[in-house]
Amino acid sequence: MNVSRTLFGALALSLACSAPALARDTSVYLPLQAAVEAAQAAGKIDGSVKFYLAGTGPKGRVVEAGVVTNRKTNAFGKKDEEACLWVAQSAVIALHEAAKKAGANAVTNIVSYYRKNEYASKTDYECHAGATVAGVALRGDLANVK
Repeated sequence: MNVSRTLFGALALSLACSAPALARDTSVYLPLQAAVEAAQAAGKIDGSVKFYLAGTGPKGRVVEAGVVTNRKTNAFGKKDEEACLWVAQSAVIALHEAAKKAGANAVTNIVSYYRKNEYASKTDYECHAGATVAGVALRGDLANVK
């Protein structure tokens, strides 16, 4: 009986100590242009839609404002940068498809929008990398620019 209590106690302690390791949520900031270029190189987007982070690029006629994409990917066994680039490509592809569907040729005013918290940068997006999942949320305006 003492052995089972000791074993149970050790198991409970190990689970309690490992929970914070599984709940890792690291903010990673990387250039959006790298994700756009990777998606284009992979043939997932065709280059007909341009991407402009908030505070950059031309103004245009907004077709649809505040479009949000929230993507996740498996990050198990991957470096944060690798998982973040992969999931950012997925977010870029989703915005590209939304723009084409709306008849827009650009996504402007792009900001990171993870858990509805806005992060604006002229070069970078925000990615959240955990032990098993990485996520990127972007919000932007679908527009026609010259």
